[in-house]
Amino acid sequence: MTTLIFVEREYLTILLHLGLAVLAGGLIGLERTYHGRPAGFRTHTLVCTASSLLMLLTVYQWQLLPNAPLDTVRVDPTRMAQGIMTGIGFLGAGVIMKEGLTVRGLTTAASIWITASIGILIGIGFYFPAVVATLVTLGTLSLFRWIEAIMPSQFYARLHVRYKRNEAPAESDLRELITRHGFSIANLSYQLAEKGKIFEYQMTICTQGKDSYRRLAETLTARKKVREFHIFPTGD
Repeated sequence: MTTLIFVEREYLTILLHLGLAVLAGGLIGLERTYHGRPAGFRTHTLVCTASSLLMLLTVYQWQLLPNAPLDTVRVDPTRMAQGIMTGIGFLGAGVIMKEGLTVRGLTTAASIWITASIGILIGIGFYFPAVVATLVTLGTLSLFRWIEAIMPSQFYARLHVRYKRNEAPAESDLRELITRHGFSIANLSYQLAEKGKIFEYQMTICTQGKDSYRRLAETLTARKKVREFHIFPTGD
């Protein structure tokens, strides 16, 4: 009877570990899904649950060798944790995408990494730090997004402007046009394309407000001598 009660308690403990892992991973995943990220609800839930499940193996590994002397079983949960985090690194790399000069997915990759850490804590029964980490993660992904939106920051982009070779404006005129829209300019370079028929300016521009991109694009569109232009915002 005592043995049966002990086994039932163990099963309840295992269910508690896995249930909390599903809850923590699901909450973080819901935030990512809401913002349209490729790794969302299901991914984060599975990552957290798998991490918790693997850590249960280290907590209960003595049951794998029930007849072996106690001194033959070596408990080292940190080795399992290291293996989990190494594997999660490959999964996180899969959600990082480069689109031109823009790199996206870094925040989602970081959320997958910390979700695995939370799963490890739940797996070994460190509930309090796991709950705190879950709340901190949710706060970082939601509250910090609002802080980023209201705090002043600089926005960088690469600007390419093309003209017919004989219609290209002087560098000083182009600089005056761009700075008038609230941009600073760096890394200005020049290029001849299409067998010398097209003259192209390339530069890095910086502004305090994203609306400046729209105003600059409207101005360049209205200029008949501009044959083609590209504005590539950079950032996550």
